Amino acid sequence: MNRPHRAWIGLGSNLDDPHGHIERALAELDGLPLTRRLRASPRYASRPVGPADQPDFVNAVAELATRLSPLALLDQLQALEQRHGRVRGRRWGPRTLDLDLLLFDTHDIEIPRLTLPHAEMTRRAFVLVPLADLEPRLRLPDGREVASLAATLAPDGLRQVLPEAPQ
Repeated sequence: MNRPHRAWIGLGSNLDDPHGHIERALAELDGLPLTRRLRASPRYASRPVGPADQPDFVNAVAELATRLSPLALLDQLQALEQRHGRVRGRRWGPRTLDLDLLLFDTHDIEIPRLTLPHAEMTRRAFVLVPLADLEPRLRLPDGREVASLAATLAPDGLRQVLPEAPQ
């Protein structure tokens, strides 16, 4: 039997208990078909990309082992977003849960539904910093090292945060 693929997922939330959405999503990633969550980064708070009239985001990155194809994994991630009440309104607007497929092994894919590596990830500290926390020597398919890319970005308000205690 072939060994599982490695995939990295960016998680973000800024509505309706963001820490709770991230916590539940991390657990639910482990329950996806043919998929196991290997580890997750620390959580970070970040200012929103795009419209500033929304709360800060809580972000993290998870590493998965999966036997799903990239598109099948994307389908599972989008279904998980829907279970968390994700509404696709304005671009870069507030959301209960955003799950981005960042990397899938060393695949370089550009099709209408999916671009890998994620098209915006190299410009986002809230993606690269937690990804580098998980795998400092990880390289993109083009050979660039994630930690080196992260070091070139301005932190832009990025700060590590602890999950909020249950009330």
